[in-house]
Amino acid sequence: MNLHNEVAVLTGAASGIGRATALALAQRGCHLALADIDAAGLAETAAAAAAHGVTVSQHVLDVASREAVAALPAAVLAVHGRVSLLINNAGVAVGGTFEQVSEADFDWLMGINFHGLVRMTRAFLPVLRQQPVARIVNISSVYGLIAPPGQTAYASAKFAVRGFSNALRHELTGSTVGVTVVHPGGVATNIARRARLPADAPPAEVQAKLALAEKMLRLSPDSAAATLVRGIESDSARVLVGGDAKFIAVLERLMPVRYWQVLARLLPAD
Repeated sequence: MNLHNEVAVLTGAASGIGRATALALAQRGCHLALADIDAAGLAETAAAAAAHGVTVSQHVLDVASREAVAALPAAVLAVHGRVSLLINNAGVAVGGTFEQVSEADFDWLMGINFHGLVRMTRAFLPVLRQQPVARIVNISSVYGLIAPPGQTAYASAKFAVRGFSNALRHELTGSTVGVTVVHPGGVATNIARRARLPADAPPAEVQAKLALAEKMLRLSPDSAAATLVRGIESDSARVLVGGDAKFIAVLERLMPVRYWQVLARLLPAD
């Protein structure tokens, strides 16, 4: 896919991988419809992207809102006239074991990380089908390949993204719309610090887990975005982002049940 003069819709564009991806696309001459619930962060990303001379529109959006997602295609088409690339990147995190995480927080995460992604795909697929070449890019995670303890909510959503993306790709075989699923490893974003935590979580335990997460989240968002965009340009069905993601993908294939026995020993010390 030659990204020059294409039009991309990108959710979760206000920070992290989303912001870095927006700038990587803009550098290639791709016009952007940027969406995020964070209006201030979204405006910063849009300004930085527009400096590359591309058309950029901003859309303050909660992907968990059925009505807001349904209205987005018309707003994007009013500015750009077409869409050839949809990147479903918006995501949140919830910390804690299954018994610690409330039903409301579990549903909140699924509503954004999975149902929001599905709604965005449903809203834009008819628009994408009108283009001679188009692509849907869904951001899963290494936790869509493995399921660590303490990640029941997040892994559930990311495994669902992986399954949805693979099935949709098979359904769209022979059409003009391709599907890419992306599995980032540890990328240095604020997702861990912004995670919802159990109300009764001991502060010392929270700080220890945050410190461990920051040790594991090492890849820069710019590097992650570069890998992601190269995957789009090469029409890749699956993109593994980071050396840790590549290692985990191989380990899971070799030890699909017992991989955690190996990975638990490799975790950084607290």
